[in-house]
Amino acid sequence: MAERVVDLPLSKRLALALDTPDLDSALDLVRRTRGAVGTYKVGLELFTSVGPQILKALRKEDVDVFLDLKLHDIPNTVTGAVHAAARHEVALLTVHASGGRAMLTAAQAALAGKTTVPGAGITRLLAVTALTHLTGNELSAIGFTGGPDDVVARLARLAKDAGLFGVVCSPEEAALVRRECGPELAIVTPGIRSRDASPARDDQARTATAFEAVRDGADIVVVGRPIRSAPDPAEAAARLLDEIAQGLQARA
Repeated sequence: MAERVVDLPLSKRLALALDTPDLDSALDLVRRTRGAVGTYKVGLELFTSVGPQILKALRKEDVDVFLDLKLHDIPNTVTGAVHAAARHEVALLTVHASGGRAMLTAAQAALAGKTTVPGAGITRLLAVTALTHLTGNELSAIGFTGGPDDVVARLARLAKDAGLFGVVCSPEEAALVRRECGPELAIVTPGIRSRDASPARDDQARTATAFEAVRDGADIVVVGRPIRSAPDPAEAAARLLDEIAQGLQARA
């Protein structure tokens, strides 16, 4: 059976984004941090560069694979992609909530009864709400009504109603989603900065520290640059685990 949100071990609450251009550098980062990190995220850059080979390599490292492709297409096409991801034994897979109820329902139905390798549980779907670089003005220009809070809340409720495991939102909306959707829906937050980071936020507009995100309701935090660019990535990951633990205690 899949792990419940509340049962996630601490190491799986930290997802390291493998935003590297090739297989060797990705696996080097995994091997340098595996003692602290239990989940590794494969996004568009790495998957486009390497393909399914990275998924097979990560499974050999005995870690959870978070495949972040943000699927967004007609229900039949997304169903086929979800089936393919499940065959690659990924633990987490993203789809866009803005694909609509029919797409989300079809994606979730595609996983019925499909388990992965022993210990990895069932492939679980996460619905991406509003990307962290989008501001209120940009969401309006796309055609969404209301600010980020309104958009994220609507899409999170849609994902919950479709039976998905969780949603992806910025840390600024974590508390709102928790209030709107209750304790069972997993909340995954990218846009995590280190406590000692400079004010620059790179390409993300809605950010927070790991402690703040978890305190406010996040179950899994996605971290990239603060670990990848650290002199000692394992030490940086360990510090973030401490922040996550403190955040869990603060909301208990």
